[in-house]
Amino acid sequence: MNALLKKYGCLFFLLQCLAAAAPVFAQDIVPSKLMGLDMARDIAQGAIDHCRKDGYQVSVVVTDRSGDPLVVMRDVFVSKYMMQLAHGKANAVVLSNSSSAELRVNMARIRDELNLLDGVLLMDGGLPIRVAGSLIGAVGVSGAPGGDKDEACAQKGIDAVQERLDFADE
Repeated sequence: MNALLKKYGCLFFLLQCLAAAAPVFAQDIVPSKLMGLDMARDIAQGAIDHCRKDGYQVSVVVTDRSGDPLVVMRDVFVSKYMMQLAHGKANAVVLSNSSSAELRVNMARIRDELNLLDGVLLMDGGLPIRVAGSLIGAVGVSGAPGGDKDEACAQKGIDAVQERLDFADE
């Protein structure tokens, strides 16, 4: 037995180290939930529909959890620049994991610096999209007369799919 330990001791030690490290490797793959295109489209359409009822034409951008656009919608008379503003609001949500309005208020002391980040805009109108408390995306709306109205339209877009979000975790 001693001869085997001397001969294979290093190998035995290495195998013990690898066995102990196995749980660390288990974290190499992390499961996540992603928003599908149909849900993103329904959120955008819900926001557009609500704003139209109130007489506003807006742009809506729904992004994934990384800030990449899934759906971009622009009503007929809305400037193309409103799409950029809506995307910037959605990116602010992705940056902060909170509404763009909350980020604007909570980070007022560095608002100017945050607005220098490429593609991030600290204005009301961006909301997080969550499943079981986890961020799966963001919606940004721009074009209504005021960020509070943009945010209300974004909320109505999320409300249009809220039941699907609530049951997505099951």
